[in-house]
Amino acid sequence: MTLFKGQAVPANQVHDFHSPISAEGLYWVTPVPTGGLTFSADGKTATLQMTNVPIIDQPRWPAMDAETTPAFLDFKLVFTSTGESVKYEDPMRQYRFEGFKAIAKLEASVRVPSIDFAFKTDPLDMSKCDFAVMGEEVNGKYYEPSKS
Repeated sequence: MTLFKGQAVPANQVHDFHSPISAEGLYWVTPVPTGGLTFSADGKTATLQMTNVPIIDQPRWPAMDAETTPAFLDFKLVFTSTGESVKYEDPMRQYRFEGFKAIAKLEASVRVPSIDFAFKTDPLDMSKCDFAVMGEEVNGKYYEPSKS
């Protein structure tokens, strides 16, 4: 999540919150605890909710020498299928996604205790999204061109 003061341009970036690089060398990846991801009985709604997720604030990211400050994230992300199927495939890039268009809503808050900073998004019922999908993706060595 990136926060800007004024127009959303690099010069106005004041915070950039993301997971630190894991011990395995993975970037922007956070383990989901048991119970953090749930599905509705009909399988049309997926909810990812986590609290006190350790992240970093790196305001000058993506600069290689950008300093980091420990921070914490709480969030609830809800995807609800519209029922409209979608398929995106690019055999040259060994990529395929099959699923459904969705409505996505997010409510989140971040805290940077060392600088006494906190930010909270609008509530879930006020959240808006221009594009979302939910489904299955394959890429790289796991990719096989679809038969259709």
